[in-house]
Order: sequence, then C-alpha cells, then structure tokens
Amino acid sequence: MKDLGFRRAAPALAVFAAVRLLGLAVLGVWGAAAGSSPHTLLSARWDSLWYARTAAEGYGYEVVLPNGDVHSNLAFFPLLPWLERLVSAASGLSYGSAGLVVSALAGLAAAWGIFAVADLLHGQRAGVFAVAVWAALPVAVVQSMAYSESLFTALAAWSLYGMLRGRWITAGLLAAGAGLTRPVGAAVVAALWVAAVLAWRRGERSWRAAAGALLAPTGAAAYVLWVGARTGGGLLGYLDVQGGWGNGFDGGWAFARFIGARLASSAFLAGVGLIAGVALVLWLYGLCVRGRQPAPLLVYCGIVVALALCASGYFGSKPRLLLPAFPLLLPAAVALARWRTGRAAAVLGAAALASAAYGAFWLNGSGPP
Repeated sequence: MKDLGFRRAAPALAVFAAVRLLGLAVLGVWGAAAGSSPHTLLSARWDSLWYARTAAEGYGYEVVLPNGDVHSNLAFFPLLPWLERLVSAASGLSYGSAGLVVSALAGLAAAWGIFAVADLLHGQRAGVFAVAVWAALPVAVVQSMAYSESLFTALAAWSLYGMLRGRWITAGLLAAGAGLTRPVGAAVVAALWVAAVLAWRRGERSWRAAAGALLAPTGAAAYVLWVGARTGGGLLGYLDVQGGWGNGFDGGWAFARFIGARLASSAFLAGVGLIAGVALVLWLYGLCVRGRQPAPLLVYCGIVVALALCASGYFGSKPRLLLPAFPLLLPAAVALARWRTGRAAAVLGAAALASAAYGAFWLNGSGPP
C-alpha cells in the first residue's frame, strides 16, 4: 500500500500552493493598477454572490428577468452554502470570505486527491506533475474563487481513489457529497456503479461494494427530490429550475450554433479557437482511452466532458465546467514526468505565469459567468 501521508504528497501540495499564490499575486498587482478589489472579484461576483446569499438566507430567492425567465437559487446545490455558513459562524467572516476559506482548503484537498489517483496509477513524479498542470490551467483562477469547482473536484478525486482501492463505503459517502455539490455529481455516481459492477464480475461479492453503490446517489437524489417537492414539479422540478436559467442538455446543438455564429462574424478567430479547444479536449480523452485508464476514471471524465460540452447555455462557462475533468491531464503528467526536471519546470512555470495573467485579465473583464 502506498503511503498517502503528508510527506509523500507534500511536493504536489507545495507546487499547487505556489501556483495559486502566483495567481493571487498577479491578480493583486493587476487590481492595484486597474483600481479593482481582488477580494471582491474572488468572493462577490457571479455565482459567488448566489452561494453567499443562499448561505445567509437559505433557499427561496429568485430574480425574474424582463423576458420572463426566473433565476432561482434552487439551481445551486447546498453543500458549499452549508460550509460557508459553518465557517462564518466559527470565524465571524462574511459568507463570501468564508467561501474563499472553503475554496482554499478544498483546493488543497483536490490537489491531494488528484495526486493520490495519479500516484497510484503512474507514480509520485507523475502525481506531482498532474497537480501542477491542474493548478496552471488557463481558468485555474476559479480554484481560488468562492465557487464550488474545487470542493467538487476534491470529493470526486477522493471518491475515485476509493473506488480504485476498493474502499467502497468511503467512495460512496464522498460520491454522495459530490452529489450535494454540483449536478455533475452524477458522473461520480456512475463511475462508482461501473466500478462496483466490474468488481462483482471479478468475483468480489463484498457487501461494502453494494453499500457504496447505494450510498452514492443519496446526496443528489435527496436535493433533487426536495426541490421537486418545494416547487411542485416532482421529479422534473430541478430541471424546470435549470430551464429558468437557460440550462439544458441538447447534445451540443446550441454550442455548435454558437460556434457557427462566431465563424460567420467578425469573431471568426474566436470560433476557430473554440473548435480547437473542443478538439483538444476530445483528443485528450482519446489518449485516456488508448492509455487504458481504469474504467471508473473514463466513465467519470467522459460524463463531465459530455455535460460540459453538450449543455445548451452559458457557453463562456464551459472551460471552468471542465476543471473537474482532471483525468484528461494524466497523459500530459506522464509525459512531463519523463522529461528532465529543469525542462519540465520551465514549461510549467511559463504555463503558471500565463494562467495567472489570464485569470487576472478574465476577472477584471467579463469573467466566468
């Protein structure tokens, strides 16, 4: 059994912390020049405001748009607001600031979980590089925001690690937590079910596997059923709430039309960039398949990618919706692990600096919706 204590994971956690601190430093410098507040940008814009308001007031807040659409805070799953409320009560911080604390701790937990999975499959060096690549993604600034991506990734990564090690109860409980964090928690549930079926086919008849499979969907199911009862929409109540936000699943048709509109306009290069981005994601997933990643990782990652690319709304959010798809990064981590340390560090250092600059630009502009 590999030691997953702090000492083994420390290099990966140190790299993650360094990259995120670089991003915050660049954001601070940019903010000083632009006259913006990094704290406000990270804790009190877009979804952060919805999470903080839910933590403060509970569910029931909604905004009716001029076109009649209803934006309800029921669209936001409850685990992050619950944790914000807990941290705020214990520390006296505002809910937005409490969200930053949760995000910072969850980011470290996510980095550790990603390291654990990569270390198990490819060794410690690849694990460190997997964390470094994840921390230096172009939209990695979201990892430092009062958003739920870091929390979800932490729960998903550790649940996947539990599946790979046959720790079914732990994996099921973490999957349930992921299901209370984001709708894409369904990807973790599906991965656990596949892992349990494969274990059964290998001859493992453990009651723990069955218990883990039963525990996994309880978080998401409880929230979705509660929303349905509250709205009167039954099993489809949560989908109605998401529909009010313009969210849905159409197989990618709306996204394709969005890209086509860019190609037919003065934003032609943006359209080309979107096509290149989608192609890169699909190519990376193909590498994962050809690299024979364990089935739970392929199922989890495939569903995260499909839900991100095939959702019918909020096209600017797609890069951050892909943040939890960390198995996509394992082929790059393995390749980097074969390089000399100096060369790999130089490439990742440049990527981290570019990510920090892009994150500061993003938050001081349109930002992640």
